[in-house]
Amino acid sequence: MIAIIDYGMGNLRSVEKGFQKVGVDVTVTNKPDVVKKADAVVLPGVGAFKDCMRELTNLELIDAVADSIKKEKPYLGICLGLQVLFSESEEFGKCMGLDVFKGSVVKFEFETPLCPPLPRGELKGGVDNTFQPLKVPHMGWNEIKIQKNNPLFKGISEKSYFYFVHSYYVVPEDKSIIATTTDYGIEFTSSIWKDNIFAVQFHPEKSQAVGLQVLKNFGEIVKNA
Repeated sequence: MIAIIDYGMGNLRSVEKGFQKVGVDVTVTNKPDVVKKADAVVLPGVGAFKDCMRELTNLELIDAVADSIKKEKPYLGICLGLQVLFSESEEFGKCMGLDVFKGSVVKFEFETPLCPPLPRGELKGGVDNTFQPLKVPHMGWNEIKIQKNNPLFKGISEKSYFYFVHSYYVVPEDKSIIATTTDYGIEFTSSIWKDNIFAVQFHPEKSQAVGLQVLKNFGEIVKNA
């Protein structure tokens, strides 16, 4: 049984339906005992890091998640489910995370244009090519660069596109856990993998066929664990 943790933040139904579409049975729950009995855990989420940690604490889910990880059960983090694995976030003031991995969660900062604008009124290819700083949040489709072989990305090609919605990104101290990177003004970590822990910054449940393949692959990882 795969438990999708419901702590009041995230596209739970979309994630549930994504798994069901690829033939993987899941249970949505906010009960610590159910999470502890599960064969694997999925922690999705959108919103603020501090709110996420508060709700996980209020529902007494922190220990359940930590115990599952320590017992080497497969874990899939999506968006906030990736970020809370790290030591701390700077979002709305410093907030401590689960500290599974050393590192921090920091905001995209684009204070100045990344290249000079063309002279006023000059067009390139019929389009006004005056450059504007990249927008935050990073929202929409972007490609991944695979940094190491990863069973979560089985059957997924280099430079596949996934759907992102986030203003903050993780900076792991241990670079060996980085599974993929993505360019958005900087090259940032878009997924990690170490042992039983898989986590992605993008939303597989919103990423059409390649996203469904990620969910299917996780189901296979759980089946073979």
